[in-house]
Amino acid sequence: MTNTKERTEDTCPLVYQCRLPLSTRTVNHLTDLLRRRLKAIRSRWRILPPGKVAVIVLAVLRHDQRLADMAGGNNVSESTVRRWRDELVGLLAAQAPAWTAP
Repeated sequence: MTNTKERTEDTCPLVYQCRLPLSTRTVNHLTDLLRRRLKAIRSRWRILPPGKVAVIVLAVLRHDQRLADMAGGNNVSESTVRRWRDELVGLLAAQAPAWTAP
């Protein structure tokens, strides 16, 4: 038996959807954080708009969705989804109050 990376002619990639309960306020908050960050670093464009990036990251974090699954379903690479996740987690962490030792 030989392994090949070619797809069989009758197959197609499978993408599934799931319902993810998110508040509009949460999505808007993350979208605004990302927009401000992109403006601060003078990023000219991203492959997807900030709102869609926020929803993808929330799906990864909340629904424990695999990075590769989210990447494939949105035509981006797994490393791109990982970078988005790390970026938004960092932005949220920057907003958290600093903990001081008692």
